[in-house]
Amino acid sequence: MSRRIARLGVTADVLTASGLVFAVATALVVATGHLLVGIPLLAVTGFHDLFDGPVAKAAGTASVRGALFDSVMDRFADAVLMAGVAWYLVSVHDGELALLPLAVLAAASLVSYVRAKADALGLPMTNGGVFGGLMERAERMILLGAGFLEPWLLVPVLWALFGLTALTAVARFVTAWRAAEGPALAGGEAPAGARTPSGFGWRSERGARRSSVRRARRDGYLAPGQPQGELAARWRARRQEALESRSARARARRERTEAARAVRASRGPHRAPRSGHRGARGSDPPDRGV
Repeated sequence: MSRRIARLGVTADVLTASGLVFAVATALVVATGHLLVGIPLLAVTGFHDLFDGPVAKAAGTASVRGALFDSVMDRFADAVLMAGVAWYLVSVHDGELALLPLAVLAAASLVSYVRAKADALGLPMTNGGVFGGLMERAERMILLGAGFLEPWLLVPVLWALFGLTALTAVARFVTAWRAAEGPALAGGEAPAGARTPSGFGWRSERGARRSSVRRARRDGYLAPGQPQGELAARWRARRQEALESRSARARARRERTEAARAVRASRGPHRAPRSGHRGARGSDPPDRGV
């Protein structure tokens, strides 16, 4: 299917942008109370989000810029959809229920943020078992579409959506927390993005990360466009190799020193110096007799 779409000349960026257009249309019809009309529009939005990545791979146009564009547009589409749902709830219910779509949006943002931050820190991140992949974007759109079937069904679906999404975010955080456990890096080295006593806050963290990335690209560790998560893994591997080679050299020096001591011990005590030789510098000259 993705190859057929690519043959038609439709690019992945076009799919991403048109998906955002349909998300805006869905939000508008839901905000005006036409929930049933929002179901096919939401399905078209999910279709675009489902096939933009495979189309980019099939056409050979996958790039870091395209991944950035897709991720940002997905977050913007989620915000627009939840804004439309909140507008509808304000018009037909009490105002407090408008906070429920905002809570769903916050939990969904945490799901994406935990995964992105773990990748940036170089942690071996998975979906976190059953619950870590329970409520991703596709599942959230399907469940939201089910809430559009009946007006009375929307609020219970939103509560279920919030609970399952929050559970997914917690499961991913626990997985990242466990992946971050382990022995500290040798030499007091901290992973990329970690806070140090000399500077707290996002400014020092961002500056340290940019400096490490620039040094890595200058030294050939990180190629342009390569994910920064690979930088931490490659840096640790090279650091481990350096430590192993340093330990091997130290062990060889100790062995040579012990061998030299054994040779000197086997030769016995040193002979006393001859009486006619001059003593150490600053000592009295030997008696010559008169």
